[in-house]
Amino acid sequence: MKIYIYKYSKAILASITLLAVISCSDPWDEHTKNSDNNLNENLAERLTSISETSEFGKLLTETGYDRVLANSKTYTVWVPTNDAIKEVSSNELSDLESKKIFVSNHIALTAFGSVSNQDTVIVQMLSNKNLEFIGGSVMDGSKVVTADQYTSNGLYHVVDDALIPRANIWEYINSIEGSNVMSAYLVSLNEFNIYQSDSIAKANAEVMPELYADSLTNSYLNNVYNLNNEKNKYTFFLLDDDDFKTEVEKLEPYLLKSNSDSTKTYASYFATRDYAFYKSVAKENLPDTLISKFGVKVPINKANIINEIHLSNGMLYVMGDMDVPLETRLLTTKIEGENPGGFSQGDKRANTFYREKEDLGGVLFEDIMVQNHGVPLFSIYYGANDLYSTKYEVYWRAINDIQENTFQQRLSFGGVYNELGEVIDPIATLDYIDVVPDVYDENYIGEFTLEEAGKLDIISLIAANSGSNGVNTLTLDYIKLVPVIK
Repeated sequence: MKIYIYKYSKAILASITLLAVISCSDPWDEHTKNSDNNLNENLAERLTSISETSEFGKLLTETGYDRVLANSKTYTVWVPTNDAIKEVSSNELSDLESKKIFVSNHIALTAFGSVSNQDTVIVQMLSNKNLEFIGGSVMDGSKVVTADQYTSNGLYHVVDDALIPRANIWEYINSIEGSNVMSAYLVSLNEFNIYQSDSIAKANAEVMPELYADSLTNSYLNNVYNLNNEKNKYTFFLLDDDDFKTEVEKLEPYLLKSNSDSTKTYASYFATRDYAFYKSVAKENLPDTLISKFGVKVPINKANIINEIHLSNGMLYVMGDMDVPLETRLLTTKIEGENPGGFSQGDKRANTFYREKEDLGGVLFEDIMVQNHGVPLFSIYYGANDLYSTKYEVYWRAINDIQENTFQQRLSFGGVYNELGEVIDPIATLDYIDVVPDVYDENYIGEFTLEEAGKLDIISLIAANSGSNGVNTLTLDYIKLVPVIK
């Protein structure tokens, strides 16, 4: 009896498996086996002939998309009912161009049936917008009334609401440029270059637009996130005028430039760059803190949201207040010793060691050591970007685990190269510091002040003024520059 039951169970299991395979197969893959007369018509013929969606059929003919849906490619159309078309604002259908955009937002190349192994399918429409087809039953918030209606060159689903084309975040920012100061500033970065590299990027995009992304045409899109990109999703916080002004003024003392206009421009950039986040986050899922691309912890108070706007590539929140404390806004700069920008003189590659080490706690790290080079005041050069106009406390970790004797090294900041390749006129030179054997702690080195924010091209790690081996060794795991709040 047990054997009989076992065999019978296998038969049932096989039947269930077969049913599961059939139920999970794509209806489009099975459409040629269907005897439906609709298969004798293409999408254009079908959608311009049925009464339930005749209003959309008229738009197909008027915009020329009936000819698109008559060709041999495979399409999927989410077709609004006549009642849904009646609810569409006249602004969406004000002229032929707007009608074309509207219609194209309902059509996708290739077949998307209601059955899928994914809960949510991202569908790129002919409008270039990416819409979410959820569970085969909801398309961009519109409920599917009738699914999987086949024709000879594709299929269509009838939906109860029109798929109104949404602007993306960047398009929305441009649309309110005249009424919002933060938006006007972001658009102004089409012309103003935050970094020197931006001007090169913009020139490339202008000369060869077919090869370069649209993000290169604006310093914000180029350096933060391309909010004009329809393929990714973002969350963006747009401040009202008074609160944006407050955040910018708070940063201005730390972003002093050669004149007040440049100071305001840079302070505005460092404020706005921390309000864009990768991935779209619905209001109910917003945490109390988000971390920006640049490592700034941004507190989120949902009570200060004035408006939430669902856009084609994410969410935009208009904020009444978004106070980011200076303690988190002003970031520490960390310079890794194993990534030098250059050396002072001579070819000392044979004396330079890029090391992979393990500290006393078992933590792996990398550093640099230059030993037995024979050059007094031999220097390793580094650089740092995006420094603030303020005092900096300086720390390093420099590990002497090879020599039994203590040696000395020092740091200098800024300056220029003379004709001999030596650094002269630094803005600050710190005292020599002992590097004692087998100490893995981070040490305070001193402080210096930057009067103008920006890039520091030369940071010099300088050996002792001696040619003696063992005395003029240099070693560095990292340097930390910690900004001091005024």
